Amino acid sequence: MNRGYIWPGIALAFVVFGVGYTLYQLGHLALICSPFVLLIVILALAFDFTNGIHDAANSIATIVSTRVLTPLQAVIWAAAFNFVAAWIGSTHVAQTVGKGIVDKNIVDTNVVLSALLGAIIWNLITWYLGLPTSSSHALIGGLAGSAITKAGFGAVIVSGVTKVAVFIVLSPMIGVFLGYLIGIVMTAWFHRVRPAKVDGLFRKGQLLSAALYSLGHGMNDAQKTMGIIALLLFSNKLLTAEQFNDLPFWIILICHTAMGLGTLIGGWRIVKTMGTKIVRLNPFGGFCAETGAAATLFGATWAGIPVSTTHTITGSIIGYGAMRRLSAVRWGVAGNIVVAWILTIPVAGCIGGAVYWVVSKF
Repeated sequence: MNRGYIWPGIALAFVVFGVGYTLYQLGHLALICSPFVLLIVILALAFDFTNGIHDAANSIATIVSTRVLTPLQAVIWAAAFNFVAAWIGSTHVAQTVGKGIVDKNIVDTNVVLSALLGAIIWNLITWYLGLPTSSSHALIGGLAGSAITKAGFGAVIVSGVTKVAVFIVLSPMIGVFLGYLIGIVMTAWFHRVRPAKVDGLFRKGQLLSAALYSLGHGMNDAQKTMGIIALLLFSNKLLTAEQFNDLPFWIILICHTAMGLGTLIGGWRIVKTMGTKIVRLNPFGGFCAETGAAATLFGATWAGIPVSTTHTITGSIIGYGAMRRLSAVRWGVAGNIVVAWILTIPVAGCIGGAVYWVVSKF
């Protein structure tokens, strides 16, 4: 058997198992809940799927642009580690989304439905435009907007939204710092080594850094959908308070499966922006950027902070580019991305609020 097919085959086996398990759990859920609730759970998984599509570029852009892996190999690699992340880490981020953004006691089925639609619509708009915005912030904006439309501004937990808002600024800044720092350290370490040898070494190193980044992506991003599904089931008395605090593993696994499938589809429009338009990367630079972003995501997940993987990897790419020279960064493209970041929560919130106003009439 050709060894080149072994790891893609293993990755595909993971995904097939996840899909089968998800269908089984949805079938079981159909026996105990209303069709409308089941439909919203499926919609939440669809959001997770679009999250994978939208954020696939974050995981694979550098490793594709440096030609370490082909696009197909890269998405299989990233999807496998998105899926493996289900067995790693805590559910602190899910708890933040489920209980720390809006008052869970005012949440009903329509609020969750409107939040998801607001986030999905914004994701599709920015995907079409090729802008690497945050699916996480779109979901949080949609949730806040629909809750405000239902119960006023008092429905929002200010401390939770403030924490998310602060890390809109901090997560890319941390990414910039770590991308810059790792670039300096690696340059000092390998400056006497022949360029061809460095290139070969970091082509292998990028497999590791991309895997770590995809793990961090899965650990942080899939948890946002877990929080939404838990909030929906809790509001419909299908989860107890104890289960809300300690999520059942089936919720965790189906969310990682949906994200992994989305990553397999990939987001090719955004790959071009992330991999070539901001800074042109080589394997050395790709390793530095991915490692800095992965470290940021692991730290944020451990702290229970729902950060943007998009912001984080973009910051790391900019940090590495600035380490080389400031002119290496295409600041005009980076500026357009920052504008999209700033707009995400309020625009997704407005869409979510508008959707709630419509669905509440029926």
